Amino acid sequence: MSLRSFFRSGRRGAWYLMALLACVSGCNSKPDAGAGPGIPSAKKDLRRVILLTNGNSPYWDACRAGMQNAEKDLGLKDRGLAATMEVNDGTVAGQLDKLRQYGSQADVAALAISSIDAKNVGVANELKALRKKGVAVITIDSDMDRETFRDARTLFIGTDNYTAGVELGKCAKQLRPDGGKYVSFVGITDAQNAIDRIRGVADGAGEKFQSADTMADSFDQSRARENVRNSIVNHPDLNVLVGIYSYNGPAIVDVVKERGKRDAYSTLIFDAEPNAIREMGAGQVDAMVVQNPYQMGFQGVKLLKALVEDDQASIKELLPKFGEPEGDIYDTGIKVIVPDEGSAIKREEFDAKTEFLKFSEFRDWLKKYKLAGS
Repeated sequence: MSLRSFFRSGRRGAWYLMALLACVSGCNSKPDAGAGPGIPSAKKDLRRVILLTNGNSPYWDACRAGMQNAEKDLGLKDRGLAATMEVNDGTVAGQLDKLRQYGSQADVAALAISSIDAKNVGVANELKALRKKGVAVITIDSDMDRETFRDARTLFIGTDNYTAGVELGKCAKQLRPDGGKYVSFVGITDAQNAIDRIRGVADGAGEKFQSADTMADSFDQSRARENVRNSIVNHPDLNVLVGIYSYNGPAIVDVVKERGKRDAYSTLIFDAEPNAIREMGAGQVDAMVVQNPYQMGFQGVKLLKALVEDDQASIKELLPKFGEPEGDIYDTGIKVIVPDEGSAIKREEFDAKTEFLKFSEFRDWLKKYKLAGS
C-alpha cells in the first residue's frame, strides 16, 4: 500500500500510524536510571513526606529550613519523595481535618506531627489508621501522651521539654535568689510540650517560687498580650514573667515596655523568634531557653525517609536503642542564652548537656546556619 493510500483509508490509517510511532518510541526508550530496587522513579508523581505544625509561628521557619535542606542533601526527589510543611490553624479540629484528608490520599508516604492535644483520642486514632495504611508516622516538637498513645507514632524527635523547663526555672532562681511569684503564658495547656515545660519551670525554680497562674491564649497573639496585662493587674506582687511558647516572649516584652516597668520583672522565655532576639539585644529579655527546630526538620525528614525505605541502619545511627522501651526519642538539645554583660546566670548551674551561650555567641551560631531564629 502506498503512503497516499494509507492515509486515504481514513481514521483506521491514522490509528495505525499513531500506534506505529508509539511502538518505535517505546522500543527506543531506556529505563529511568535514577530508579533502583524498591525506589520509585523520580519521573513519576512524588510521594509526600509531610510535617504538620501545631500553628503558625516564626518558630517553624527554622524547622522548614531544616526540612528543605534535608530534602536536597538526602536526594529525596531522586527517590520519589518530596518534603512539605503544612501549617495548622492552632486547633485540634484543624489537625483532625488534615489527618482525615491524608488518610484518603494515596500520595502520603510519611507524616511528622506536632501534637496540639497529647491525650486526644481522635488524633491518636487517625494516626493509628495512617500507620495501618503503611504511612510512616512520627511526632515532632510535641509528642502524644506516651503512656496512653505511644503506639500512635513510631518515635518522637524534639526537645526534652521537662529538662528545658527545669533549665528556665534555674534561671529564675539565679536571677531572684530570694524567690517570688510568676505567671506562665502559653498557647494551649493540653500539649505535651507545654505540660512538660510548665512542670519543669516549677521544679527548676524551687520552693521559694510560687506559680500564680498559667494563662492560655489559643495561639491568639492579641490575647497573649492581654493575658500579660491582666496578670500584672491581678497579681501586683509578680516579679517573674515566663513565656512558654515562642510568641509569648515578644508579647511579654511589648506589655512590660508599654507599662515602663522593665526593672520590676525578670523576663524568661522559650525560643528565639526574630522579635525575641531583637529584644534580648535591646536588654528586654533576661534569659532564653532555645530549642533546635532546624534539627527537628532535618533529622525528622531523615528519619521519615529511613522509615519509608525500611533503612534500619540509618534509624539506628540516630537512635541506637530503637526498638527498646526508651529508644523511641531523639533529643535535639537545648541552649540557654543570656545577655553578653551583667547577667547573674552562671554556666555551672545547668545540666552538662545544655549549651550555655552569651547572646553574641548565639548570634554567631544563627549566622553559621543562615537562620533568622530558632
